[in-house]
Amino acid sequence: MRHILHRLLAPLAVLLGLAAQPAQAAPLEVVTSFSILGDFIRQVGGDRVKVTMLVAADQDAHNFQPRPSDARRIGAAQLVVASGLGFDPWLERLAQTAGYRGRILVASQGVEPIAATDEHDDAHGHGKSSHQDAVDPHAWQDVARAQRYVANIADALAQADPANAKVYRDNAARYAAELKALDSDIRTALAAVPAERRKVVSAHDAFGYFAHAYGVRFLAPAGISNQSEPSAAGVAQLIRQLRRENVPAVFVESVSDPRLIERIRKESGARLGGTLYSDALSAADGPAPTYVAMMRHNLRTLLDGMTPGGRN
Repeated sequence: MRHILHRLLAPLAVLLGLAAQPAQAAPLEVVTSFSILGDFIRQVGGDRVKVTMLVAADQDAHNFQPRPSDARRIGAAQLVVASGLGFDPWLERLAQTAGYRGRILVASQGVEPIAATDEHDDAHGHGKSSHQDAVDPHAWQDVARAQRYVANIADALAQADPANAKVYRDNAARYAAELKALDSDIRTALAAVPAERRKVVSAHDAFGYFAHAYGVRFLAPAGISNQSEPSAAGVAQLIRQLRRENVPAVFVESVSDPRLIERIRKESGARLGGTLYSDALSAADGPAPTYVAMMRHNLRTLLDGMTPGGRN
C-alpha cells in the first residue's frame, strides 16, 4: 500500500516543485537605431535581451524616416541605445515624442572621435564638414573603438537588469577577446600590402576610422552621408587623381547607389573591387550578418581589390 501511495504522489510532488520555482523573467526590451548596434547588444545580452532595430539590415540610417510604429516600440522599451557622434540624432527626438522616460545610452560615449575631413555636407545637412566641430560618426570601423561601444552596452544592460549583470559582463569579456583578435588580424593582413597599393575609392566617406587605424587611404566622391551630392567638377577631379596615382580599385557600398562608382571605374581605369559594408549589416543569409563577419568580409574584399590580378 505504501508503495502504491508513493507512486501516486510522486508526480504530484514533481508538479508542485516546478510550480514553486520562480519563472524566468521576460527578456529586457531594448530598442536601438541600426543593425551594427543591434549586433553589439545581442552579443552582450544573449537570450536575456530582445533587440528591436529601427533601421534594419541592408538599410541606410542616414535616410531613415521614423514611423508611428517606431514611436510605440520606443515607448515600450526598457533601454534605448543610440550610436551618437551625430549619426542618429533622430533617435533621441523620437524617444521624446514617444514619451519615453528611461535611459538613452549613447554607445559611443568615451570614444575618441576624428574630424570629418571631406568637403561635402555633413551627415545630417548641417553644413560643411570642414567645420571644427564636425566629427566622423562611423567610429565602429575601427575595431579598437568598437570595443568601447561594447563596454558601454554591457554596463547599461547590467544597470537595467542587475540580476543578470554577471551574464552581460561575461559575454562582453568573451566578445572583447574576439574583437581584439579581429583587430590584430586586420592590422597584420593590411601591413603586408605595399603602402602605394593601400588606396581605394568608396561611395561615401564612411571609412575614416578604418583608414586612420589600419593605414588605408580612402577617397570618396560623396561626404559622410549618402545624402551628399558630389559635384560634376569634384567627380572629374577625383577621376584625374585616380589616374595620376594609379589607384587600383573602386568599391561599391551595400547602402549606396552603385552607378556613380561604376562611372568612376570606367573613366579611371580602376578595377571594381567588390561591395563594402559601412553603415549596415547584411541580412542573415548575406556575407555580413554580424559585425565581426562584416569586418572580415570588408578585409577580404579590400585585399582582393588591392592585389594585382584581383577580380575585375
